[in-house]
Amino acid sequence: METITITKRGKGLKGTIRLPSSKSISNRLLIIRALSSADFPVENLSDSDDTLLLIELLKTISERQGEASMTELNTANAGTVMRFLTAYLSMVPGKWILTGSERMKQRPIGILVDGLRSMGARIDYLARLGYPPVMIHGTTLKGKEIIVDPGISSQFVSALMLIGPKIPGGLIIHLSGQAVSFPYVNMTIGLLKDFGVHVRHERSRIIIPESDYIPCSCKVESDWSAAAFWYEAAALSDHADITLEGLQEKSLQGDSVITAIFRIFNVTSEFTDRGVHLSKSTGPLKDEILKLNFSDHPDIAPPVMTACALTGMHGSFSGLKSLQIKETDRLTALKNEYEKIGIMAETYTTGNLIPAVEIPCSNPTFPPGLLINTYGDHRMAMTFAPMAILSGSLLIENPGVVTKSYPGFWNDLASLGFKIRIHE
Repeated sequence: METITITKRGKGLKGTIRLPSSKSISNRLLIIRALSSADFPVENLSDSDDTLLLIELLKTISERQGEASMTELNTANAGTVMRFLTAYLSMVPGKWILTGSERMKQRPIGILVDGLRSMGARIDYLARLGYPPVMIHGTTLKGKEIIVDPGISSQFVSALMLIGPKIPGGLIIHLSGQAVSFPYVNMTIGLLKDFGVHVRHERSRIIIPESDYIPCSCKVESDWSAAAFWYEAAALSDHADITLEGLQEKSLQGDSVITAIFRIFNVTSEFTDRGVHLSKSTGPLKDEILKLNFSDHPDIAPPVMTACALTGMHGSFSGLKSLQIKETDRLTALKNEYEKIGIMAETYTTGNLIPAVEIPCSNPTFPPGLLINTYGDHRMAMTFAPMAILSGSLLIENPGVVTKSYPGFWNDLASLGFKIRIHE
């Protein structure tokens, strides 16, 4: 398997990075455009694997809709693509098989399918109940009030919301229980409003009237989730002077909360016309336990938890349920890699059976040339890459996984003074 060697001399960071576009916004806009009566331009669309895949699949759907023969669509390892297309295809004329990677077949989809079936969708499981692959016969859905448990994935709610305006009679979604990643639902609400849908969020109800999407030109923000890895790098450095271009202070993305989180690591954010400037002040870290609940922000949990672990800080992290059903079981993966540097993180469940992690105050060791396993997960590769600041060098297996969300990551890492060498 291909590996990459990362080396870093000195513990200072200086440079400018043009972050990738938000794939979360990009993928929502692509579904909105597919549901609109007219095409509209999208500026700064993500070039991530997930977004490019969605573009390709939507083109195939457009070409094959209404055909009597079955069309198979492979979503690979893209959870957003699987969930959004399950909802979208339920109302597109045609016969569709929606499948994915072996890992995708282990990621639940039953809550979304149940909601769609209650509106008349014709969806059958082809293997394990509640999981892909599924067979979908596109039909006309009927608007109604449905109950959705958002405790596994907010993408179930967003998938339903995106098709809501095109359902005769509209849609009312009752949320039963505590949502994970709810800022992503707020992102969907904001985009629906941008395109003329008068959606309302009232306590545990989301009300979406039948409506046409009003096409308009739009520009995709840079990705705050991707920014988290550079915040982590700044936290591990002795001094940092980094500009992250394209980020907005008033953002649709909930992961912008990292500006507040990383203050505890002495990383300061200053917004400019270009984006955000990061600087690292000297001085000891606060002698306290870093306590965070990641229910709303699971994608930034790996870099934040790892910054805590690598700096020897005591951390207590909760709201980690969805990390177990990502591209890999990220809780197990993180724990395995922490053990390589002498950090024995403890995984346990809280009273409501939601996983949590305790990272003890410790003095990690950084053997040069340590091999980091990525488990086929883009965020694992990017989370551990900045550790080269402390170790001097490290190896990361399967570096190509970063293209799922951040194709230019290794080039950007090099621009900050890291040396990158790829081994076949």
